Formats: sequence, C-alpha cells, structure tokens
Amino acid sequence: MGRSVLLIEDEPNIIEAIRFLLTRDGWEVDTHSDGTDAVEKVRAGRPDLVILDMMLPGRSGMDILRDLRGIDDLKTLPVLMLTARGQARDREMAEKAGVSRFMTKPFSNAEVMTAVRDLVAQASKS
Repeated sequence: MGRSVLLIEDEPNIIEAIRFLLTRDGWEVDTHSDGTDAVEKVRAGRPDLVILDMMLPGRSGMDILRDLRGIDDLKTLPVLMLTARGQARDREMAEKAGVSRFMTKPFSNAEVMTAVRDLVAQASKS
C-alpha cells in the first residue's frame, strides 16, 4: 500500500492539521501551496494520493485536476478535493473533471482519514 501524500493547500492551519493527522498514521506528507506549478510538483513527486484545495493562489484546484486527468500516467491518481464552497454545482464540476472524492471544509479528522484510506485501497485494487 502506498504511503505518500501530496497536500496542495494554502491555509497554514489546514496544512498543519492534515500533516499531523497523516504523519501520525504513518504517511509521508509533502506539501505545496501554489497552484501555478502544482501539476509539475505532482509529476515530480509521484504521490500515491493528492489532497487538493479548490481555491489556490495562481491556479484553481479545478484547473489542476483537469490537467492531471489529461496526463496518461496520472489519470487514475486518487485526488481528494477540499473546498470551503460546498455547493452542488462545485461538486458536479469536480466530478465531471474526474475527482475521486469531494470534501467540504470544515471536516473532521475521521472523515479525512476514512477518505484517504478508502481512496488508496480503491487505487491499489485497480
């Protein structure tokens, strides 16, 4: 089972909370806060999972997700999208773009851990 996560998020409190949670569970967590070069960061790091904020400086999480799904060897990479905007329209746009799971802020620690474990387990089966 893969144990590396790339967290693409620009809010320091959320970065620290998720990093603490995942590190404590044995994950290697790399973080990135700028949407401009996030796709290159994913390509270089080859994480087992990406946790992606919808609103980032430089480029939106939605644009990054679309780019990732357009790259052959990243089409099936599990992506958990986080957003403060939980409207149905945002969820539909993310699903059309190929998101693996969508989660609105605020979220509980248990929700994050369940989503991460589920997504990596699903990816290892395919």
